[in-house]
Amino acid sequence: MFSKKRIMLGITLLFLLLTVVGCQSKAENTDANGETKDSGEESGSDEVVTFSYFNGFGPGKDINTSETKLGKMFEEETGVNFDIENIVGDVNTKIGTMIASGEFPDVVQAQQATTAMIDAGAYVPLNDLIEEYAPNLKKLYGPYLEQMKSEDGNIYLIPFGADNGYIAPPNVVQGAFWIQRQVLKDMGYPNPKTLDDYFAILEEYYQKNPKIDGADTIGFTALTYDWRFFAFSNPAMHLAGYPNDGGVLVDMDTREATVYTDKEIQKRWLQKINEINAKGLFDRESFTQNYDEYLAKIASGRVLGFFDYQWQVSQALNNLATGGDPYKEYMAFPVVFDEDIKDQYMDPPAFVASPGLGITVSTTEEERVKIIKFMDHIAKEDVQKQIMWGLEGETYEVDENGRYYRTPEQIEKVADQKFREEFGFAYFEWNWPRGEGVFSDGNAWEPRNQPEVAALAYDETDNEFLEAYDLTVFTDLFAEPEERPWYPAWDTPIEQGSPAQIFQQQSDDLMKQSFPKIALASPEDFEAEWNAFVDQYRKLDYKEYEKVLTESVKKKYEMVKGK
Repeated sequence: MFSKKRIMLGITLLFLLLTVVGCQSKAENTDANGETKDSGEESGSDEVVTFSYFNGFGPGKDINTSETKLGKMFEEETGVNFDIENIVGDVNTKIGTMIASGEFPDVVQAQQATTAMIDAGAYVPLNDLIEEYAPNLKKLYGPYLEQMKSEDGNIYLIPFGADNGYIAPPNVVQGAFWIQRQVLKDMGYPNPKTLDDYFAILEEYYQKNPKIDGADTIGFTALTYDWRFFAFSNPAMHLAGYPNDGGVLVDMDTREATVYTDKEIQKRWLQKINEINAKGLFDRESFTQNYDEYLAKIASGRVLGFFDYQWQVSQALNNLATGGDPYKEYMAFPVVFDEDIKDQYMDPPAFVASPGLGITVSTTEEERVKIIKFMDHIAKEDVQKQIMWGLEGETYEVDENGRYYRTPEQIEKVADQKFREEFGFAYFEWNWPRGEGVFSDGNAWEPRNQPEVAALAYDETDNEFLEAYDLTVFTDLFAEPEERPWYPAWDTPIEQGSPAQIFQQQSDDLMKQSFPKIALASPEDFEAEWNAFVDQYRKLDYKEYEKVLTESVKKKYEMVKGK
């Protein structure tokens, strides 16, 4: 009798214990910040699941995320890792092959082929997955969930960058005209305001220095490879005082979008390239080199100038920063056509709904849940800090006021590409769920935008140039961005096969075919080449494209303004 009671008591206690544990697992499991804990902590499973992730952004080292410090931490916390495959060759061709076969990696970031993926039904809707399993994603992207929806009301993508308050970057992170520091130093620190000023500086130095370190000097190079051709076609709008809205200029009052590819500002830009080409200043390999060759050329230290977006050339700039000669590095200038034009190189606060990563139809329902829970885990603010700042005591410190900063040694460490790859910065900082702006505690989301980091990151040569140009930070040269609630127009979703999409493809093809001819023509043939291009361009259905973008701009404006 006694032993039976003991057995019954043991069963009762075990039942109560299991009930308590079960209730805890079903209850919303939150941490001290009110953020939901990850699935790995809830399940307690030791099983590790590997998913495939195709990244169409650009070339890189294929890797399993668990081979990085951050990725290993996330694996231990969630039971999930990813085999990352980076694009080799043309992303449209690669995505087209996937669509034709009907076989996809588990997760795909299709870059400019995103619309083709959506139209092909390759992505699964994320609405219910986010609603049921991803409270941290909802928190991070909350203000933008409506903008993330496609025309059919479904969310197919998790984009990269949910704005959480504007902070002016101390250093240029967007587009600019760049000049090698050695050029500036030797010429007495000139400050080019106009395009003519800019090329006059390059030309004078080029004529005096036909070789750098024994190799032929390159006056001005450009990036035209694959989808990155915009780095060559975009300068016209920046020179005219517009931000990067893509292939259109948006009127601030009417919010009408107008193509500029056939307009006077594009002609003026191409004519300047034609002029410097005739003088031997332009790199004629600009139209044949690939992305890697372009980066290597800039990192070689023999290029005097180029136009590009900092994020697109950051690898080459980082290599120069660790190369030992600070005068081979570059300084950015907000060059415009005429001095009375106000530059708008600095991006206003914005949300870009596409591209982004999507979960494909090649996954099972169970796999989709695991993937979205992983995305939810890295959307937590504490994890976002790990992705952007790293680990306290290793890659950043915290002062008595809670402000994050990096020591000079840590700044040097995180600038090293090998360290960035091993730690995981190189793989997780982009192409995954992430925010931008300011964390809830007031620290900048990106360390490069933290004033304390910028101040300590400036070395003796940086300060030499800041002093020479009477600057506190390098972006002091640039005008503040004006409010553009629709910005950017280029993320407008365009239906595959629609007149607007056909125009977009035809326009890109025509530019890639015609711009090299225009740029490299003999000066006396420039007008004929330009006019031939314009005649062909205006036969395309650009009006339909303008209509679609204008409707998108106005819709986004009303959505942001709450009208």
